[in-house]
Amino acid sequence: MTERPPAEAPLDFECELADPPEKVWRALTEPELLAAWMMPNDITPEVGSRFAFAGPEAPIECEVLEAEPGRLLRYSWRERPDADDADKIAALDSIVTFTLARTVSGGTHLRIVHDGFARTPAVVMAGAGCRLAFNAQGAGRAIAAKAPLLRRAA
Repeated sequence: MTERPPAEAPLDFECELADPPEKVWRALTEPELLAAWMMPNDITPEVGSRFAFAGPEAPIECEVLEAEPGRLLRYSWRERPDADDADKIAALDSIVTFTLARTVSGGTHLRIVHDGFARTPAVVMAGAGCRLAFNAQGAGRAIAAKAPLLRRAA
């Protein structure tokens, strides 16, 4: 197996939440709860459904690729800068995967993988209340994350 270079490595974040997978699933799939920790959106967690996040520069277009309630959510993430910013901001086509597993205590082990996200040496994802700083050279190691916002939304 060949390891991908850091510039192509996915952003990979894992955490343990006290809430059960059903509650965390709602935080990932109900528009108003997802907006509380991420960005305003119109998500419908059904395979093939298209939705958008109200990104800071331009809408982020998504399509649900897999949805298994309480267990798995995967969607495409297509970020296109508007014409004025196209020369400053690169387009981004990637896949976001949320994997939920019940812990022994009844909580949730949550893994978030944003494949294709780490394309520059330092990346900062900042939406309405969602901040995750990441250094591509330390692929997979989050520097800072606002997980409490996800916990509150759940």
